[in-house]
Amino acid sequence: MSKPVPMPTSNTEEDLHNIRKPEPFSFAKFMYNSEEGTVMGRDRSSWAKIGIFYVAFYGVLAALVAICMWAFFQTLDPRIPKWKLDRSIIGTNPGLGFRPLPPVDNVESTLIWYKGTQHENYKHWTDSLDDFLAVYKVPGLTPGRGQNIYNCDYNQPPPKGQVCDVDIKSWSPCTKENNYNYHKSSPCIFLKLNKIYGWIPEYYNTSKDLPANMPSKLKDYIKIVETTESHKLNTIWVTCEGENPADQENIGPVAYLPVQGFPGYFYPYQNSEGYLSPLVAVHFERPKRGIIINVECKAWARNIIHDRKERIGSVHYELLID
Repeated sequence: MSKPVPMPTSNTEEDLHNIRKPEPFSFAKFMYNSEEGTVMGRDRSSWAKIGIFYVAFYGVLAALVAICMWAFFQTLDPRIPKWKLDRSIIGTNPGLGFRPLPPVDNVESTLIWYKGTQHENYKHWTDSLDDFLAVYKVPGLTPGRGQNIYNCDYNQPPPKGQVCDVDIKSWSPCTKENNYNYHKSSPCIFLKLNKIYGWIPEYYNTSKDLPANMPSKLKDYIKIVETTESHKLNTIWVTCEGENPADQENIGPVAYLPVQGFPGYFYPYQNSEGYLSPLVAVHFERPKRGIIINVECKAWARNIIHDRKERIGSVHYELLID
């Protein structure tokens, strides 16, 4: 005969009282439990293992990044860009820049405005030119420029490792000692061609096939050079004219110093140590006072395209002399 199964007995009040209730959550105890010696639920050995893992992980990651960067820089030359001419962002059409520039608080402006009779009024413009031309006057301000300066000429290009000197003595009256002629209300503006590595100009070095839109004065000048100094025809020519018919009447005579363009022996630009771009000083001899004159300067070579809207191959600024 099977034994009867005992029936479960009900919990007494004493048994219920002895059941341990869960302790309420304590953030402070979670952060540091002095009884168990844990921090955020982990003991020292657990935290040590995690620390060793992340140090090793990020150390290896940093080493991989460093190796990749090292390998990348091995493919670059500090002086020769990886992408040149048509393959570069700059392209093959150099821009034209002018100095002096308006104050930094009016950086979008291209207006050169001053009173010729007030030194404090034109001081900003002459000081800006002083700063801009300092590297041309003091060779030590340009890294690597010194003994490698060479007196170039059209039939005497610079030897390898040397750079052409920029003749600043032939800018008169556009000199610091003469306040760049601003005090006589006939200011000088300096032009420079933007540097493009490896760009070789295609010159207008004959008067037979000059473009129809080239100013007649420049055409006549090229004919004179062709007759008297044909060896100087390899030049990137420069012109500055009034942008509109009224501006052309008000601009007055314009002189270019030392010559009307950038000599070809400065090109191609190859980022040689100590290289400085050639400059052309544009002297506005008798501009009409009290009226804004819109000026457009252009650089002329067969492979320089002009686009007034995009300001390609040219530069625009205004003159206002009170």
